[in-house]
Amino acid sequence: MLSPNALTHEHKRKLRWLVAVSSLPLLGVVTAFGIIPQSQLDPAGGKTVVEEIALPRIATQTQPTTFWRSETTRRGDTVAELLRRLNVEDESASDFLRNSPQAAAFRQLGPGVALQAETGEDGSLLALRFTTRNGTQTVIEKKDSGFKVTSLPAQLEQRIFMRTGVIESSLFAATDAAGLPEAAANQMADIFGGDIDFHRDLRKGDKFTVVYEVTYSNGEPVRAGRTLAAEFVNQGRSFRAVYFQPDNGRGGYYTPEGKSLRKSFLRSPLEFSRISSGFSSGRLHPVLNTIRAHKGVDYAAAIGTKVRVTGDGVVALAGVQRGYGNVVVINHAGGRSTVYGHLSRFAPGLRQGQRVLQGETIGFVGMTGLATGPHLHYEFKINGEHRDPLRVALPDAAPITAAQKAAFDAAAANLNARLSLVRNTNYSSLD
Repeated sequence: MLSPNALTHEHKRKLRWLVAVSSLPLLGVVTAFGIIPQSQLDPAGGKTVVEEIALPRIATQTQPTTFWRSETTRRGDTVAELLRRLNVEDESASDFLRNSPQAAAFRQLGPGVALQAETGEDGSLLALRFTTRNGTQTVIEKKDSGFKVTSLPAQLEQRIFMRTGVIESSLFAATDAAGLPEAAANQMADIFGGDIDFHRDLRKGDKFTVVYEVTYSNGEPVRAGRTLAAEFVNQGRSFRAVYFQPDNGRGGYYTPEGKSLRKSFLRSPLEFSRISSGFSSGRLHPVLNTIRAHKGVDYAAAIGTKVRVTGDGVVALAGVQRGYGNVVVINHAGGRSTVYGHLSRFAPGLRQGQRVLQGETIGFVGMTGLATGPHLHYEFKINGEHRDPLRVALPDAAPITAAQKAAFDAAAANLNARLSLVRNTNYSSLD
């Protein structure tokens, strides 16, 4: 007979055998999943298939290559030279531009005009465009039937520019260095011409600032327009001017306080020239070799330089007179008169009794009469008595009226602010 412990041991052994036998089906299933051939999972059986697929054809278009080139006309340019710089090699275009009446505007272009040309790979001209002085844009295009010229109306706009500079040698050298257009430089000299003698009073270190308009047409600059404001510092003295045009009135230049800068007379009958001989009670006459009073001012200038009348008046004489040669005498209001001697010729149509306005051309510099070289002899008289033209006091025009004061102050404030901006920033230009 087995003991209780032996029975328990035997019971456990049978239980382990039963568990082991009952687990065999499960283990067989797991094993069966583990050894399934790969071929049964890969329907393609591991084979690589290469098949050529035809792609749809894409239509392509080749655009002809064209080139754009810009150039600026120069003094003395010919059609051939200009086309060469534009890389145009086209006999038909050259013939059209040289001979066709439709291309007359092209042949009349002066220096400094910007052009753009479109050419093909072979140098043929496809299009040419430029803007004339009056702002009209001209386009010349190549068509199947030849060249077609189209003129587009000017799209004008005004842009404001500001320039400042310092005098180192001469006014023109300084304005050129600052990029100020010649027209604006001339306006500045006229504006301050009653207070500053630009032939005698300029000093190294003098400064100027100018606010002016430039007219643009179709995005291209056409010409410098009106000067809106200016400042000139001469020998430490500052002169300012602003432009103001009242409603239904004549525009002019005034100080910031409203005093007119327009004088009844210009200081100089020539725009820019050096003084060769000043007013004197006694000098050695270069021709007669005697001591004689020189009751005027001599301005050395090239023969043909325009002579402008310094004030409104009436022609008292336009003819030949002793040592003066060809001379013009103008009578002005208030007992004043001016004399212009040694002229090469008179302005066309000038005659005695004709009324002339300040700045109008009355003759041209020469060396007629007793003269050793080309120059203008200029005299200023009051009630027949000679006065030094460089020093005589010149009356001002009327100031801003009380009725115009509010509108003037508003306009002057804006322009003065622009002048101060440039001066205080020390920039050579602000656009």
